[in-house]
Amino acid sequence: MFVIILYITRHGETEWNREKRLQGWLDSNLTDNGVINAVSLGERLKKTELAAIFSSPSGRTMATTNLIRGDRDIPIIFDENLREINMGDWEGNTHSSVKERYPKEYDAFWNAPHLFLRDGAESFEQTRERVIQVINRIKRDYQSGNILIVTHAVVIKCFYSFFKNTSIETLWDPPFIHDTSLTVVEMAETGFKIVLEGDISHREPVKIK
Repeated sequence: MFVIILYITRHGETEWNREKRLQGWLDSNLTDNGVINAVSLGERLKKTELAAIFSSPSGRTMATTNLIRGDRDIPIIFDENLREINMGDWEGNTHSSVKERYPKEYDAFWNAPHLFLRDGAESFEQTRERVIQVINRIKRDYQSGNILIVTHAVVIKCFYSFFKNTSIETLWDPPFIHDTSLTVVEMAETGFKIVLEGDISHREPVKIK
């Protein structure tokens, strides 16, 4: 029987996340906090036998992937379709500067994603199409087992849209995708079942009783 469990996570916090800069296909290094959270997720998944890790080839996701994997012998597959949405000349700029210069497009990006259209940038629909290609690739290459996917916030939101069969218009509905948050999805011939959404319990400090 065809059953694959997908473990989907976002990269650790980066310097540009801290500076509130749009990253897209550009990159910045993980912060100390991002490293700590990625290591914590690795500890959480230590006893989960992973057949493979599919990772975006961006530097921040590759770094996160390596921290989660640790010294385990798990094959890593870098897939271009897992890159973040391409935001063109917005990338590297702060949210506030983009909002000031392109108020209508910025508003559409966050409040009406189905209407977002900008020269030199991807639409959310185009990014969702890439996500579907990743799912099809996993279905083609694996019949069972656990697969970890390390990617980006918009890409994860597109996964949700596909799994739940919802429109791009509702893309930003909860949950919020925190860095290293964990989503678990059962993928079978009959469809998809979301078992866990955006969980960050591995990031919570240990409570002293």
